[in-house]
Amino acid sequence: MPSPQSVPSLIEVRDLERTFDVRRPVEGRRRRVREQVRAVHDLTFSVAAGEMVGYIGPNGAGKSTTIKMLTGILVPTGGQVRVAGLDPSRQRVDLARRIGVVFGQRSTLWWDLPLRDSFELLQKMYRIPPARYRENLDRFIDLLDLEAQLDTPVRQLSLGQRMRGDITAALLHDPEVVYLDEPTIGLDVVSKGRLREFLRALNAERGTTLLLTTHDLQDIEALCDRVIVIDHGTAVYDGSLAGLHAEGGSSRTLVVDLVDEADPIDVPGASVRRVEGPRQWLSFPTEASAAPIVAAVAAAYDVADLSIQEPDIEDVIRELYSRGG
Repeated sequence: MPSPQSVPSLIEVRDLERTFDVRRPVEGRRRRVREQVRAVHDLTFSVAAGEMVGYIGPNGAGKSTTIKMLTGILVPTGGQVRVAGLDPSRQRVDLARRIGVVFGQRSTLWWDLPLRDSFELLQKMYRIPPARYRENLDRFIDLLDLEAQLDTPVRQLSLGQRMRGDITAALLHDPEVVYLDEPTIGLDVVSKGRLREFLRALNAERGTTLLLTTHDLQDIEALCDRVIVIDHGTAVYDGSLAGLHAEGGSSRTLVVDLVDEADPIDVPGASVRRVEGPRQWLSFPTEASAAPIVAAVAAAYDVADLSIQEPDIEDVIRELYSRGG
């Protein structure tokens, strides 16, 4: 696949802004005071065709507002946005045939219909050729393990099953770009792995562009070479995930449960951050491999259990933002 620099941008955002009027109560006054809140401002970025980009940030940062402007649900207050050469708010119907959207827990499926019927309705809505529809549906059902749920009403599906159904629905019409909001929510470890493999294959085989919002760093690490961080409505970082951790000064944590209490663990590449009885917390750089540290601990100490804690992305972003980006 060509590098992102050698292919045209599929998403173009320039000086994007979106404000909302809100009414807030004021102590001592009967009427609420109207205030203008900037949900997004001075936002500029581009995404090349075929890229897989993580679009992340803390709750309330402006992620959902951005996605709604990219899909045409919201009209920008200022700035410019183009997706596949189209103005989303002015050409929303045309754009809908070229994008796929999964909005977290807000399902796009028909609540009272069996999953199979929802897919057939979408085939008619998007006018997907029958042969292509069957080819896509069969592949997605197999890869996302949905065969047993096809005749189950959507309301009776678990969150994970419904999420897999929503992902299938978003991809049936071969969109050029797909917006995924927390796509692995409600999935077990095995299902998460299968979904990530599926998305990687989709990108590799069809060049589908993915913009992924998630709080699960493992999703980002498995899928995205590039991360855009948004906070307080504007981009504070655009680059690699490793670069983000370096700028945010984050670290991973090895939690070690020893058989008995002991002095702070002393192994190369990690430092003890906290000790509580037989449990100790060791910090090590995010970009470093945990394997040699785990091996050193296991060789020198009697270990009952251990686990690795990934850095909290909100803490990383908060630290990054406090430094001015």
